[in-house]
Amino acid sequence: MIEKFADEEKLEMLEKREKLKTKVLKYIMFKKRTEKEVREKFANEEEESLEEVIEILKDLGYINDVDYIDRFINEAINIKNLSLYELRYKLYSKGISKDLIENYFSSNYETLVDYEKKSALNIINKKKKSMEIEDIKLYLRKKGYKEESIRIGE
Repeated sequence: MIEKFADEEKLEMLEKREKLKTKVLKYIMFKKRTEKEVREKFANEEEESLEEVIEILKDLGYINDVDYIDRFINEAINIKNLSLYELRYKLYSKGISKDLIENYFSSNYETLVDYEKKSALNIINKKKKSMEIEDIKLYLRKKGYKEESIRIGE
């Protein structure tokens, strides 16, 4: 009798974990997410089950913060004008570790600096019709652009 009860309990636990895995998969398939985002979204779930599901999905490559950084940066390069400071800040806010971010930035430094210069130039060209150049430079400084990127538009 006790064995049957234990088996039913184990089965119920497995079913809950599978349901949780399905929910998490739906969440990360809709839009790629960081590990922190998954933890925050499912914080009300049973912690042990959530840990197991996250580890399974990490092993399968569905949750991978390094890939997330790469995808995020490539998307930003293609459609946004951001400073390197803003890129870092957005990645930190997604819960990605400082070490992962800094490793990515140091190994892709030249590409990222070129991107920042192009972003600054894009902003300068857009704003120079309605703003003075000194105001644009001040705006870029507030956004975290480096001086070398700001001077590119002179």
